Amino acid sequence: MTAPTPQKAERVAKLIARAGICSRREAEKLIAERRVAVDGAVLEMPGVTVDDPGRITIDGERLPRAEQARLFRYHKPRGLLTTNRDPKGRPTIFEALPKTLPRLVTVGRLDFTSEGLLLLTNDGAVARHLELPATGWTRRYRVRINGKPDAAKLKGLAGGVTVDGLRYGPIEAKLDRQQGANAWLTVSLREGKNREVRRVLEHLGYPVSRLIRLAYGPFQLGGLASGDVEEVPEKVLREQLGAEAGPKRNADRRRKA
Repeated sequence: MTAPTPQKAERVAKLIARAGICSRREAEKLIAERRVAVDGAVLEMPGVTVDDPGRITIDGERLPRAEQARLFRYHKPRGLLTTNRDPKGRPTIFEALPKTLPRLVTVGRLDFTSEGLLLLTNDGAVARHLELPATGWTRRYRVRINGKPDAAKLKGLAGGVTVDGLRYGPIEAKLDRQQGANAWLTVSLREGKNREVRRVLEHLGYPVSRLIRLAYGPFQLGGLASGDVEEVPEKVLREQLGAEAGPKRNADRRRKA
C-alpha cells in the first residue's frame, strides 16, 4: 500500500487565514500577542511552519478544519464599517450580514460612507491573493463629485499622482455627466490604496459626495440590491482563481448560505 503524501508545511499565520479565522496580517498579530500555540507551546515569532493545522490552537481553542474556499458578492450600504467590531459602537457589515453565512473575511475594504461591491470569503489566503497588486485586477467605481472637472486634470491621472508624499499608480477617470454643481465620474484603478479615490480627487479640488464600487476584477455589482449577498458559483470561482481556490477539504457542500 502506498503511504499518503505528507502535507506541505506552511506558516502558521497562513494556515489560520486559510481556516477563515482572520486575515494573514491579523493572524500575525495574534501570534505577536502570544495567543497562538502549536502542540501546546505558545508561539513568539510568526515564521514557524506546521504540516498539520490540527496542531494549532488560538486562545486554547483548536483551529477549525478549513473548508472549501467560497466567495460572496455583497452590496455594502452606506453607514456600515468594514470591520468585525468598532470600539465606538458604530454598525458593521458583519452585524448586518445574514447569520446563516460562514465565518467570512473581506477582500479589501470600503469606508463608512462608501457603498457597492464588497467581496467576502471564508478563506483568508484567497482574500490576500485578491488584494495583492500583483493580481492586477481593476477596481471600478462610480463617483459623484462637487465641481466641474477639468478634462486635462482627469487625463493626467493616467500617469499616477503623488498626494501628501504618497504615490498612487495610474488611474483612469472619465466624466459621465455634469448635473449642475455636481458631476458623475467612472474611475478605474488597480492598486486600491486606503481611500485612494477620495484622496486623489480631493487633491484635484473635487470633493467626493458619493462613491459606489461597481466591479472588482471580473466580479460585478450588477443588479444586486443594497444589503443583499450572493455566493459566487464554485465553477466561476475556480475559473477565476485556479489553484488559489484550493482543493476540496471535507466541506459539507449541501450547506447553503
